[in-house]
Amino acid sequence: MRVIFVCLGNICRSPAAEGVMRNLAPDLTLDSAGTGGWHVGDAPYQPMQMAARLRGIDLSGLRARQFTSDDFAQFDLIIAMDRQNKADIERQRPAGNATPVRLMADTDVPDPYYTRDFDGALDIIAVAATRLLADISQMRDP
Repeated sequence: MRVIFVCLGNICRSPAAEGVMRNLAPDLTLDSAGTGGWHVGDAPYQPMQMAARLRGIDLSGLRARQFTSDDFAQFDLIIAMDRQNKADIERQRPAGNATPVRLMADTDVPDPYYTRDFDGALDIIAVAATRLLADISQMRDP
């Protein structure tokens, strides 16, 4: 199962989700990306790295990249951090592609780059990741 997490800049929420899931399910093929390209090549935002590190999650090796329409063919599941990112992803969907795009959580994951609540975002991501893992298990073994 190949899963990609997508937020706006790929320096806070989506790398955090990738890191959380790597800890929960090291057998999955995981990646993260941003709908915007401002931070391509950058490491995750230092405050997010520090908040994640306190939870035993190392984001230091990740680098931001921009989501492209090619990702629809490369991944089995695309996870958006909020409704706006989901809409931006869907606008890139190639004709005829059926790769599922869903939200990470029942609510938008607030962007801690703006809210400064890195722990709050990680809390939402951690709960949602556990549910996502259960859903993925059902998808693998129907």
